[in-house]
Amino acid sequence: MAIRQLSETLINQIAAGEVIERPASAAKELIENALDAGATRIEIATSGGGKALLRVSDNGSGMDAADLELAVRRHCTSKITETLEDIRTLGFRGEALPSIGSVARLSIASRKRDSAGGHEIAVAGGKIVHIRPAAANPGTIVEVRDLFFATPARLKFLKTEKAEAGAITEIVKRMAIAFPAVRFLLSGSDRTTLEFPATGDDHLARMAQVLGKDFRDNAIALDAVREEISLTGFAGVPTFNRGNSAHQYAFVNGRPVQDKLILSAIRGAYAETIPSGRYPVAVLSIRLDPALVDVNVHPAKSDVRFRDPGLVRGLIVGAIREALARDGSRAATTGASDMLRAFRPGFQPYGQRPQAPWSAETSPSRPYQPAPAFSERPQASFDGLSMPTARAEPQFSPDPVSPGLASPSPAAPETVGRYPLGAARAQIHANYIVAQTEDGLVIVDQHAAHERLVFEAMRKALHSKRLASQVLLIPEIVDIPEEDCDRLMLHAAEFAELGLAIERFGPGAIAVRETPAMLGEVDAHGLIRQLADEIAEWDTASGLSAKLEYVAATMACHGSVRSGRRLRPEEMNALLREMEVTPGSGQCNHGRPTYIELKLSDIERLFGRS
Repeated sequence: MAIRQLSETLINQIAAGEVIERPASAAKELIENALDAGATRIEIATSGGGKALLRVSDNGSGMDAADLELAVRRHCTSKITETLEDIRTLGFRGEALPSIGSVARLSIASRKRDSAGGHEIAVAGGKIVHIRPAAANPGTIVEVRDLFFATPARLKFLKTEKAEAGAITEIVKRMAIAFPAVRFLLSGSDRTTLEFPATGDDHLARMAQVLGKDFRDNAIALDAVREEISLTGFAGVPTFNRGNSAHQYAFVNGRPVQDKLILSAIRGAYAETIPSGRYPVAVLSIRLDPALVDVNVHPAKSDVRFRDPGLVRGLIVGAIREALARDGSRAATTGASDMLRAFRPGFQPYGQRPQAPWSAETSPSRPYQPAPAFSERPQASFDGLSMPTARAEPQFSPDPVSPGLASPSPAAPETVGRYPLGAARAQIHANYIVAQTEDGLVIVDQHAAHERLVFEAMRKALHSKRLASQVLLIPEIVDIPEEDCDRLMLHAAEFAELGLAIERFGPGAIAVRETPAMLGEVDAHGLIRQLADEIAEWDTASGLSAKLEYVAATMACHGSVRSGRRLRPEEMNALLREMEVTPGSGQCNHGRPTYIELKLSDIERLFGRS
């Protein structure tokens, strides 16, 4: 079979299959071009989920006739010259416009700011239809119609118009977070208008526009530097979580990315603080020398490859955990709102079931039957309620070996306004502590709270000294590829601190001589292979530490104050005091909140006093 040179149109259509997967891909490329052109106002209009129409207008630097003719040719760009080592723009490949033009009807009208008039170029199916003078404002308007008309097979793989429109919305949100000084307006026949006014340098204000105003009240600032890499942004408190990872945004040198290493680091940073199936809310911005990151991994430019992935992962995990330890113990502000919605205002007379308005039983034709007098009703039992009086407070110290409440010892007299979590006033249902604060009340789940205190004490012990190990009578030999052996031995000292002693046993085997006593009976073969896979994937060996922390969390759960235990007043206050100084005490090891705070203003709202 003879080798032939493919036509330019076919080459562009092949490239379009990689660069333009769906209308959202085209929107992303066009918005990136507008931002690279210095635009401060970008408007996006769509129809048919972007398949029938996608229009992106900007007030950027604009192009003249010569620029327009080159812009629709492959590998023509103004953003790089001879090297990929110093990429400081969003686009650089020179493939987006020719790829779009090869599979759609593309028109571009543009005018430079210092030019008297503008020009327009039209491309259909990869061929230039015309280039001519045109009336235009300074900036550029790119219009894409009938996307994939030249490659109808691709249309079959697109989702519904609503789903495609949603994907474009998500692209605009990510760009809006990355560039708060730019005004974004998204409109069209298939959507309501979505506007993000410019917020200048106030990144948190822009995040609140995109993620909701609750994010501002539940976000913790991040600011960390390790070697030549800096990390800024905001991480939500653990109890402010979502049902999917769509509210996690990552940017590398201003470029929105969906990198699995970054997402994995976020998940690892919130380990043991968020329930299974729930995801934290976070916005991370990583800045580093462009030479230390490869953004040319995929034509879509959403994946990146770091020269030192372990350093980046460690920076993210460390920064988020430090922020959570500093300010993550507070409960999410949305907890009080959920609590208020659960209240049913008004007294329900005894013996009368809740009924819908104007039901058969409450219709005007049936007379109202008064409830029995209080003296005739069965008296409520208060066995589950203990009322503490003002007493001296003990020092409370969870013991990681024998978790429990320490004996009370005299301390300063109780003062409501002196403590963030207030003073205990009651224990209800032998599990929930009600405390009065200076401006409201707090309800604490005693088992969840003490579980967290015990776990943090155990975690501190894990990282403060070499862990106990159990020596195997007969070392276990694990056969793995030689390159995996090399990677594992680079981390041998780190494993030894965690109680795992390994040695090289020939070119393609590892001898396991000791395992962490905390893990009990260990599948050494499975553990070694898992660690080898993790190091190969992430260039880190945090899996063993995560396993140990998981065991510690399980032990803490089973060794904590159980639900149903009646606590003395001094024990309740001691628990509150320890929570106030323990990192992460706002949620248990399973990620559920340990307490809910209700402000006095919220209580007054329940009774119509405000």
